[in-house]
Amino acid sequence: MNDQTKWLTPAEQCAWRSVIRMYERLEGRLSRGLQSESSLSVSDYAVLVNLAEAPDGRMRHVDLARRLEWEKSRMSHQVSRMVKRGLVARQECAEDGRGAFVVVTPAGREVIAKAAPRHVGEVRRLFIEPLTPDELQAFARVADRVVDRLEEEQCR
Repeated sequence: MNDQTKWLTPAEQCAWRSVIRMYERLEGRLSRGLQSESSLSVSDYAVLVNLAEAPDGRMRHVDLARRLEWEKSRMSHQVSRMVKRGLVARQECAEDGRGAFVVVTPAGREVIAKAAPRHVGEVRRLFIEPLTPDELQAFARVADRVVDRLEEEQCR
């Protein structure tokens, strides 16, 4: 351990551990719900949501990986699994022979359309409803500030 390390204060450590505990429990609960109700993993859902919201239902492979904060190999394996299940397809990029698009298929759109209402209901029940409108706004501001910092550091 380095003598230069600035350790977390008890209040900072409490806040950090609370964020981690909340994230792990929410992710676990939402993951089990998606899996049992729609046979989608959280990763499947994340890919499908991003593609369904993208123009023409497609994104460059590298842009999708960047958006999800995934390594190139993880994205590649995830897409391969989803291609086998007919949820997405790969499309060559005419402008750039090295690039490829990931495209949501009609089957993928159908699966996400069925899964989304139940998933959103769980998000509402587990995350939105326990908070007051003021707490929700404060939470969003804090989360946005952290995300802004992460994006600034990524650009460096």
